[in-house]
Amino acid sequence: MMDREKPVENGFVTNRRRLLAGLAGGAAAAATFHPAHAASQSRDTQDNQVAEAPQSDTAREAQPFHGRHQSGIVTPRPAAGMVVSFDTVAQSPEDVERLLRGLTERFRFLMAGGPVPELDPRLPPADSGILGPVVPPDNLTMTLSLGSSFFDDRPWLTPAKPRRLQRMTQFKNDALVADLCHGDLTVQICANTPDATIHALRDLIKTLPDLLLVRWKQEGTVPILPPSPKGVHESARNFLGFRDGSANPNSQDGDVMNRVVWVGEDDDEPEWAHDGTYQAVRIIRNFVERWDRTPLGEQEAIFGRHKASGAPLSGGTSEHDVPDYAKDPKGELTPLDAHIRLANPRTPQTQKSLMLRRPFNYSNGVTKNGQLDQGLLFIAYQADLERSFITVQSRLDGEPLEEYIKPIGGGYFFTLPGVRDEADFLGRSLLQAATQLKS
Repeated sequence: MMDREKPVENGFVTNRRRLLAGLAGGAAAAATFHPAHAASQSRDTQDNQVAEAPQSDTAREAQPFHGRHQSGIVTPRPAAGMVVSFDTVAQSPEDVERLLRGLTERFRFLMAGGPVPELDPRLPPADSGILGPVVPPDNLTMTLSLGSSFFDDRPWLTPAKPRRLQRMTQFKNDALVADLCHGDLTVQICANTPDATIHALRDLIKTLPDLLLVRWKQEGTVPILPPSPKGVHESARNFLGFRDGSANPNSQDGDVMNRVVWVGEDDDEPEWAHDGTYQAVRIIRNFVERWDRTPLGEQEAIFGRHKASGAPLSGGTSEHDVPDYAKDPKGELTPLDAHIRLANPRTPQTQKSLMLRRPFNYSNGVTKNGQLDQGLLFIAYQADLERSFITVQSRLDGEPLEEYIKPIGGGYFFTLPGVRDEADFLGRSLLQAATQLKS
């Protein structure tokens, strides 16, 4: 029998006495190291009760609703996000206009926040009440996009359909679930807190029950990071532990966004669609248990980046360092089938395939076989759906990462131009164009 008091040479069995002594010493060190912090924490919270609501100075932050483009696209991503797909029974021009005006009205109010109207108590309340009698804006954005079926199922709208809008088809590694795909329209809802996104969704369902039916919904979050001591901006990590968004185009550069994201005069699209964009949504399951048993070196080779820093394997210390594939033609540093190399080979030709990614992590509980149901709510915006997302995804077909991920839902949609002023509404230019084409 092995002597439990004697450590083995390989280190997998530890001397029990030494372990207990080390734990006791660590506890003592912690007690001597943190008294000031503990005292200040105690002073800050000594009057607080356990069930009091946490407080934040960002709950009153508000994003602009009016503008050439909808908010929630180049808007800095907050901590909570959601994509909701709806089907609608609105068929006639009159009902479609009522739907679009109703959505505009609710978006405008919820993004600005304000007091909830008080109604006769014999009637249902005007609001769910989950945010209180005064709705805080909480950095909320609500972004409306239309699916291919919105145009195909309404013959009077079909001639005005964006030219590259299509129904999402299945790639080789996909296992698409019908109930999690497509839809007449989507609303992307983002805010500082999940309660604000849920509140906004329930408001839409309550306000337009005769026109909207939820088809599918996926919520997500982004980890909140403390400010970098060096003032460096860092991308958030996905549930595989790698930074997601390192090579995103600069969302604050208007010229870049005009080239990559916004539909404009130089694009072969209907005039009404100018200032809109294409939205690609993918619900991508991550097999995290399998991933967590994969050696670090293999994980990094699959992505083409160092996991801790996000720096490319070809060299550098930061996620923002640009990989130099020209000096690595055989893939000795960054494998030729690494995710970042396939997605963006960084050639003059492939620069046309750039898109703006705005993803969120999701966790949906546990599957029937006892595995964690976690993954990525992938959202991307681009001026040309075929040139960007579809082209990039085609390049990724067969990549090693596919062993650990499985797309199960989502769809393609066209995000409408923005609302210019109080008299405008979402989709106004579309309805005007459809009327002119009909006549």
